[in-house]
This record gives sequence, structure tokens and C-alpha cells, in this order.
Amino acid sequence: MGAQLAGLLAKLDIRGPRDLLLHLPLRYEDETRLAPIADARPGFLAQVEGEVASCEVVLRPRRQLVARIRDASGVLVARWLNFYPSQQKQLAVGRRVRLFGEPRVGFFGVEMVHPRVRPVEQGEPLPEALTPVYPATAGVGQATLRKLIDRALASEPLDDPLPPDVLHELRLPGFAEALRALHHPAPDADPAALELREHPAWRRIKFEELLVQQMSLRRAYNARRARRAVPLPVQDRLPRALLETLPFRPTGAQRRAAAEIAADLAAPHPMQRLLQGDVGSGKTLVAALAMLQAVDNGWQAAMMAPTEILAEQHWRKLSDWLAPLGIEVAWLSGSRRKREREAVLERLHNGELLLAVGTHALIEDPVTLPRLALAVVDEQHRFGVRQRLALREKGEEGRRPHMLMMSATPIPRTLAMTHYADLDVSVLDELPPGRTPIRTRLASDARRDEVVERVRQACLGGRQAYWVCPLIEESEALQLQTAVETFDALAEALPELRVGLVHGRLKAHEKSATMNAFSAGEIDVLVATTVIEVGVDVPNASLMVIEHAERFGLAQLHQLRGRVGRGRAESACILIYAQPLSQTGRERLKVIYENTDGFEIARADLRIRGPGEFVGARQSGLPLLRYASLENDTDLIEPARELAERMLRDMPEAAERLMQRWLGGREALLRA
Repeated sequence: MGAQLAGLLAKLDIRGPRDLLLHLPLRYEDETRLAPIADARPGFLAQVEGEVASCEVVLRPRRQLVARIRDASGVLVARWLNFYPSQQKQLAVGRRVRLFGEPRVGFFGVEMVHPRVRPVEQGEPLPEALTPVYPATAGVGQATLRKLIDRALASEPLDDPLPPDVLHELRLPGFAEALRALHHPAPDADPAALELREHPAWRRIKFEELLVQQMSLRRAYNARRARRAVPLPVQDRLPRALLETLPFRPTGAQRRAAAEIAADLAAPHPMQRLLQGDVGSGKTLVAALAMLQAVDNGWQAAMMAPTEILAEQHWRKLSDWLAPLGIEVAWLSGSRRKREREAVLERLHNGELLLAVGTHALIEDPVTLPRLALAVVDEQHRFGVRQRLALREKGEEGRRPHMLMMSATPIPRTLAMTHYADLDVSVLDELPPGRTPIRTRLASDARRDEVVERVRQACLGGRQAYWVCPLIEESEALQLQTAVETFDALAEALPELRVGLVHGRLKAHEKSATMNAFSAGEIDVLVATTVIEVGVDVPNASLMVIEHAERFGLAQLHQLRGRVGRGRAESACILIYAQPLSQTGRERLKVIYENTDGFEIARADLRIRGPGEFVGARQSGLPLLRYASLENDTDLIEPARELAERMLRDMPEAAERLMQRWLGGREALLRA
């Protein structure tokens, strides 16, 4: 194979014959039947055969190749807007051709635009099976892919490492049988089952894909347990002291999660635990208790957050909690003055400071944490794999720090079982007492004046409000412009109130000053972009207005709504939407209106968006499932998990062959 073709195939993630075997059809076309031209129905794919009656290049309304094909029942016009001279020769008058395409009523009567064309002899037999259509890329056509895949099917070993008892129990065909059924369906194959990927051959492939994913994640988990970490036995001196100084008692869920983490930290291998809990469930306290366990043992702990606002909020909260215990928390962000920063770096390097909080400034080269034993990553899905790895490498040579990852985006069980199988998971499933339920209201754009009046009344009553501007993905500049315009409009409409503005383009100290003024009650209405999405905690803010709510994802809407309801006052979230609403927009708003449970919202989000978007797979390093669906194939996940354990334990060679077949050399990123 030439270098050029190899380069084009690499775009399809095809790097060898094994990848060709698993490059499966997107859909199938039925070329087993011919339709008389007169019976070809507009809007439905059809194959017709006839004689070329005429073929010419016409220049109006634009340059195109136009051929008329005639059979005993009538005439069909075929048009090509982009064509080669060879196509014109192929359509010489008197030639017999087969066309495959979608008839429609057009400028020249019933026509096909850009049909697939093939010269044939009179009486040439039709294919006996459906024709596969593969994912392709510019420069690699279907004919080339079919030829390469057939060659791989003939030359590659199609061994089946799966135990026969499992195949029998799940009623799955063998690997070779499944592949041949998908690449070359039998003449009597059910087209609907193939299209919907419900055919037994598809189920076999999907089960194997889930199995390989489970095995690679379990292997990463086992490899991590074989590494060394600093054991941090439970001393309980500082954690108990912290709990005694707090004005509230932890929930049962917080105590349970803290105990699970404490037990992990005492082990001599690195913890890799995900702490997930709904907005406001108290993850920061659980993280603080874990960090104090490191300090109790004389080691360092660091917490990394994705935005400066969130990182600073964590730093302030931890500093307030730990000051009575005489513990100082270092603050590292890109915006600190050079001299201050260098002084903090020096104290961290010589072990004088044991706790640090920061943004990704924490993982930059000059930062050395020689006694790092615990790394906490908040909103872990917002960081790329490389960033999470960089924090992990800060520990002492030969020892990995324990990792605690936190997420306020609850993860549905099926997703946790597949994409997070290499993590231990702790769940905070109860909210601290005293939280007031948040009422959600929907309002169309036309009722904006009523919403502004509602904001006025809330603020005159001593409360504060957020007004979040729409998410404009195409342009940060547009988002900024909208925020500034909204700020001006509200300042004019509410002259008796103090209106503030915070957005991503402000310098860190300006953002900080505005947020602090809002926290102190010096600003009544805070106009913001989504920089306030996570971590902002102002108990007096009881009203959240989200403009163009239909543009936000469910997780974001839930996060934003969770910024209110943190005090004792009744809180509300008003979602302003623009008409007309798309089907997805309507579905999202219905889910957020009807549910306050983050897990229920996450399940709906998974259904609407699919797993790739949900886990941020582009930066997670995890392979997206190409064929299996977490929504439709849940019955295969549990058996895949069980078999993964069994094969890794009892059949390591067979497991290795399977992994090579699916992942080749692409397993390294899974270990992040």
C-alpha cells in the first residue's frame, strides 16, 4: 500500500489489516433489486437499469453533465454537477448502465442527481446480498474500502478468544461468522436488524468492544495497585479538630465518603477515587478531611481547580476552616505577582507549606512539591489527560501521589460502569440540612420585562440575583458583547440597584474584586457569562436568571441553578428561552423544569447527548465506544465486566489477543 493511501486511511483510524476488519458498515444499500424507471418513487433509494439515450454537457442553469436513460417503462434524467471526462465516456449513447440513487422531481422531470453509475451487459446478474456502505474520507472511495476489507478478511486470522460457554449463554455468533455477516450480509439477512444494529452479528461485535474496554480499564486499575504510594495511616487528629470547629455537622453521605477515602489513603498503593455529588452536596469538606490526613502524616496535599474563580473560592474556604488549626494554605494562580509567587514556591519546595490550592498554574514546571502525597482535582472532566498526569508526576521519584477527583456532574450508573471502571467511586447522595428547594420557572423572550421586574422586587427585598448571558460558542467576542449589552440594559432598567459585570476577558484581579463585592452584598445584580458556573457560593443570592437557556447543556443549566438555594430564603431559577425551540431545546428545558435530582438529569443528558459528549471524551483519553450504545446495550455491560475479570485472571493470553485486535498500541492513554 502506498504512503498516500496509508495516510488517508489513518484519518479513519485504520493503521493495519486488523483495523480494516473492524471498520464496519454505517449502513447497507439494496442493489439486489431493479425497479422499472416508471415505478421509481421520489425520496426512496432505487436501482434502475437502462440504455443511454443521450448524454451531453449543458451550460445552463450551470455547467453539468446530463444523461437520459431509457427502459421499457420510461425515461429518467441523471445529472452530475461535478464530473470527469471518463464519466462522459462511460455514458456513451447506446451503452447499458445501472444507476443507484434517490429519484426526485426536478428541473428536467423525474431525475437522479449524482447517482452511482456502472456499465453492465444485458442480463448481467444482480448482487445476491446487501451492499455495505462504510465510513469514508476524501480520496478513499467505497470500492477501495471494500477491496481492502475483503483482502483483510481473506488473509487475517479470525480466531475467537471468547469462551464458548459465554457465547452460548448470550446467544452470540463466533467472531469470524459475525464479521462475515456484517461485511457480506446473507441474501436473506434482515435489513432492518442490520440497519438498527440489532442483528446477532452486531451484538457480538458490541459485546466484544465493551469487553475490551472493561479489560483495558481493569488492567490500568491493577497496574496502578502494583505501584507504590506513601501510606497515610488515619491519625484523626486534624480532621477531628476541623469538624469540632465547624458550625455544622457533616451529612451521613459525607461521613461515609470520608471514611472510604481515609481507608484508601492508608494503603501503600495509589488511590484513584472519584468523589461525585450533586451541586452543593459538600464535596469540599470531604476533600479537606482527606488533605488533613496527609498533613497529619507530615506530607503535602494539593488541590487543582479549572477556573481562577473556583480555585480562589476553594482557597478562601479552606483558609477560613484551617486558620483556627494554625494551618496556612498556599495560593497559586497565574495572576499572582512574581515576587509573591516565588516566595510561595520556595516555601512549598522546602516543605514549610503542606497545603496548596491553585489553577493549572500548579502543574507548571517551576512548582515543586517534593512531599506531595495527595492530589485533588476538582471538576476533573474539565482538565485534559495530560494535565491530570502532570499533577500526578509532581510527587517524589518512584512514588505516585494518591488521586481524588471530584465532579458535580453526576454520572449515570451505566456510564460509571463503562467509562470509569478503573476508578473507585464515592457518591454524596444527600444535601446538607437547611438547603431550600429551588423553584424553576420557564419564560419566553417576550416576557423579559416581567423577569426584570421580578429581579427588582427580589433585590429591593434584600436579596441578590444572578443574570447569566447566553452561551455563544462561535465567538467569545460575541459572548462578551452580549454580556456588556445586557449589563448596560439592566443598569438602565434598574437605576435603584447596583449592577455588576463579570466575564472571561476580565483580568483575574478584576474578576476577583467583582465577585468579592457580590459576596459582600455591595452588588445587587451580577451579570455574568458562564465563568460563575461552578463553585460560587453566595447564600444571600436567591434568584438566578439564565438567558437563552435553550443554548446550554443540561449539566450546565443544573450547575448554574445550583448557585442559588444556598441560604434559608426561598430561591428561584428563571429560564428565558427564544422561540421557536428546537426539539432538543424543548426536551432539555422539560428535563430541567421537571427535575432537581442531578442523577436523573444526568441520565436524561446521557440519552440526549450520547456518552462521547457527556464524558468529554475528546479530553478524557478514553476511547469512545464506536459500536456499543450505553442506552441500547445495557444488558451486555454486566456480562462484559464479569468476563473481563475472568479473562484477565484465568486467560491472560486470550485477553491480550483481544486487546491487540481492538486497541493495537492505543492503550497508553487509558492509564491516565
